[in-house]
Amino acid sequence: MRSNGQIKFLKFSAKLQKRIFFSVSALIIAWLLITLFMAANQYSVSLERMALTQKEAKVQSAEERVSDYKDSIDDVAKDISKRQDMLDALSRQYMQDMPEAEKSAAPANANQNELSKKVGAIIPEAAALAEIEQRQINYAIRLTKLAQLRAARAEKEIKKFGLNPQAFMDDNKAQGGPFIAFFGQKETAIKDPRFAKLEIALARMSAMEDLLSSIPSSMPAVAAEMSSGFGFRSDPFNGRGAMHSGLDFRGAHGTPILAAADGVVSFAGGQSGYGNTVEITHANGLMTRYAHLSAINVKVGQKLLTGTQVGKMGSTGRSTGTHLHFEVRVNGQAINPRKFLEAGNNVLKVKGSNSAGNSASKGTK
Repeated sequence: MRSNGQIKFLKFSAKLQKRIFFSVSALIIAWLLITLFMAANQYSVSLERMALTQKEAKVQSAEERVSDYKDSIDDVAKDISKRQDMLDALSRQYMQDMPEAEKSAAPANANQNELSKKVGAIIPEAAALAEIEQRQINYAIRLTKLAQLRAARAEKEIKKFGLNPQAFMDDNKAQGGPFIAFFGQKETAIKDPRFAKLEIALARMSAMEDLLSSIPSSMPAVAAEMSSGFGFRSDPFNGRGAMHSGLDFRGAHGTPILAAADGVVSFAGGQSGYGNTVEITHANGLMTRYAHLSAINVKVGQKLLTGTQVGKMGSTGRSTGTHLHFEVRVNGQAINPRKFLEAGNNVLKVKGSNSAGNSASKGTK
């Protein structure tokens, strides 16, 4: 080491060098062992999860079904009764949309029907329960088909708006509440994978139909004339090129302004440039804004249905005359509302039928 014209030397003995070498080597080996252990442990957990998934997805054999019934016929009876109540509720909600031919058509499941007969032959007192359980399984298969059809129909209509339905599927939604098993408490009640498939199909159907209902496709003002489009325009005050992030609708002062879709009021008050403004948050990152209002008829936190009056047309804020400024935003980014309003006329029937089914669903929870 050179310092102020002087050179100093640091000497490491061979013994010290060996200690340093072995210490560093030991640390590296320890780190590698820990990493290897963690990787092995993670692999083991993955194998266990795969094995559990395969086990849950396995359809019960005749021996397993017999074993379940032998354990406690009373428990099985109570569980099947509970599951029947839930299936009856689902029937009231959704079976009205199923074609008559689909309702009466029995699925090709002869092997499973034979399985129930075997259970009844081995345990005569459980024969009636085994038959009921098989009828429930057959019904679940038909109801799964219906849910898949409704989800596909809603997904098709969503795509007409230029939206990707899968992009709005949020796996990390803020949810909670106590666990209440939909198909009963006993393990045997949910062991058959066809009930798990039904749960998945109903969840997807509900998500697609909720998203469709939340798309702002209803006109925000009746008998209003569009006076300015989305995108580039000449600013009405200074004449310079400007970005217009919504649509302007011209009409009479006090014209009712209506919610374009179901949602919750997230803002109601004055905003710079917008004047009196109402913002409605819809599902999956969708938001609509209604600006330049002469009056506001809603408050923050209020839940609204499509067509609910949110205010009256005016000319507050940066405005040259009475009109409504209407915006649609997805995750904060403004998009052209025109395609939503134009496509909306073709999907009102779908949204109407879905709303009826969802209303029934909410009424039974």
